[in-house]
Amino acid sequence: MLAEKIEDDFKAALKARDVRKVETLRMLKAALGNFLIEKRKDKAEDAELISLIQKQLKLRQDSIESFQKGGRADLVEKETREKIILESYLPKALSDEELEALVKRAIAETSAQSKADLGKVMKQALALAQGRADGKRASEIALTLLG
Repeated sequence: MLAEKIEDDFKAALKARDVRKVETLRMLKAALGNFLIEKRKDKAEDAELISLIQKQLKLRQDSIESFQKGGRADLVEKETREKIILESYLPKALSDEELEALVKRAIAETSAQSKADLGKVMKQALALAQGRADGKRASEIALTLLG
């Protein structure tokens, strides 16, 4: 299970005195704890944890863009390292061809006809992708196909 892997990696990083990884995983564990409290659960499913990691990645990407605009190279580097650590816990991303096939399948399953059906298509496509696809890329492909 993914949560166990994160916990094991956290302990290993503590022993190895890998400060950056410890900080990043501590932040992730805190976000997971907040999620579990919010949902009133004892454990998170892998899919929920993947979704949580993706949200953390999005936050890192937004921070990187902000820091680049502000000329803060030191913070860009820090956020980039954290992003790399978080990405290591996600499943392998789909290729463009695999994602396009998945979006076509979602269009067929939802009987989408136009761009007005984009919401239905995206919901189905991202469910089929199971955390292996970027929503922005999927949306671009869906808009092209629904044209």
